[in-house]
Amino acid sequence: MFTLGEFQHEAICHDAVHGYLPFIAAGGVAGSEIAEQTIIDHPWVQRLRQIHQLQTAWWVFPSAEHTRFQHVLGAMHLGSLAIDRLYASLAQVCPEVPSRGYVESLVRLAGLLHDVGHGPFGHFFDDHYLRHFGLTHETLGAQIIIDELGDLIRGVRRNPFSVLEPGEQLDPAQIALLITRPTTTSDAPRWLQMLRSLFSGLYTIDNMDFVLRDAFMSGFNGRAFDLARLLHYSFFSEQGLTVHQRGLSALVRFIGVRAELFRSLYFHRTVRSIDLTLAELFADSKHFIFPGDPREHLDAYQRFTEWSLLVDVSRWSASTQGEQRELGARWDRLLRRDMVWKMAAERTLFFNSGASETGTVFSREDYFATAFRDQLPSELRSLPLRFDLARHVHRPGSRGPTAGLNFLYDDARGRIQPLSDHELFRQIPMAYRICRVYAESHEHDDVLNRTLDQLLGPGSDSLTNM
Repeated sequence: MFTLGEFQHEAICHDAVHGYLPFIAAGGVAGSEIAEQTIIDHPWVQRLRQIHQLQTAWWVFPSAEHTRFQHVLGAMHLGSLAIDRLYASLAQVCPEVPSRGYVESLVRLAGLLHDVGHGPFGHFFDDHYLRHFGLTHETLGAQIIIDELGDLIRGVRRNPFSVLEPGEQLDPAQIALLITRPTTTSDAPRWLQMLRSLFSGLYTIDNMDFVLRDAFMSGFNGRAFDLARLLHYSFFSEQGLTVHQRGLSALVRFIGVRAELFRSLYFHRTVRSIDLTLAELFADSKHFIFPGDPREHLDAYQRFTEWSLLVDVSRWSASTQGEQRELGARWDRLLRRDMVWKMAAERTLFFNSGASETGTVFSREDYFATAFRDQLPSELRSLPLRFDLARHVHRPGSRGPTAGLNFLYDDARGRIQPLSDHELFRQIPMAYRICRVYAESHEHDDVLNRTLDQLLGPGSDSLTNM
């Protein structure tokens, strides 16, 4: 039954991709109850306004200035859309599952907080800083969720569509588990393990939002794939998250668009050129950028964003300290978009089922670099070059912690089967690698392209489609 009190509990904000996003307002709760808005407005979440969603691609695509904050709100919203469709089937295969209010609030908050551990430039910061401390943004985010936000999470009692049952209390450790990519078999409850497919599977509330959002904001595509159809034909079976055969075309479309976004947006030649320069700058600047392991400096990490970093490095060229002043001049060049590295040669390798990526010189950048230089004329072997292998996995193989999270319902045979058993899914490549050579000028492009062709050699089409 409708009551005016619903308007007091709930607030909405408008999103360019999903329309209105409802959430529980801070003024709509009483006593010790915590509203979703309180967590949304927390500094750990608000800092994501200062971290671009597209890492460095915003330097190339002028309209793609959106942030991680917009993305996590979208993921939170998709959490409700997914649970609205999936909770009944989850309860059927896992009778011990908590109430819908519990599961929906858990998934919504996991969507909101899944990027809370990100540093400047997102995944780039994982690779070029956090990994030196054995961290990823997910593992660091899990600590922030448990230690910094745990008390607030335990106080959440409702979301705009459902309410926790009396006696239920959200467990921050379960949110931390959902946002962390599986590495080993978990002893978590079966219903919770099934929910991991909404964060680490083939189509998740994370990647469904960023595909729609990045495609829209970059101008690539205003309606990249059919979200409503994909969710409508999804359900939990005994095996896990399953798509009905009638929804397979929507899933294949999603996989294809995501792969094309990687090719044309995230792996754009200039984006990768910026990343090459940024990697060199990070390697030389780490001791100035941040004081050490973020786990030991969480207060400083909360204030550490792209905004703070880019303001800091823009001042270095005026430093009285020689090393910092020299680094500042290099950072100034990057901030002017004066690219050090120009793409000289590029080829794309597509790997199908049964083709080994590890059996080629393109499996690692150091193998690629050594083999390429060996093929160059002797007078060019000391030429300053950089080598880049951008890799995207279209679909997971049969091994690994994220394999086996998604299944297909074959309507004709009335059975659940692996997605890879269907011919429409099998025609998707397993992965591709964009193999690029960068130089400081275009003077030797002809030679560098001939050398890359020689390195690929005759018979390469047996492994790839060029």
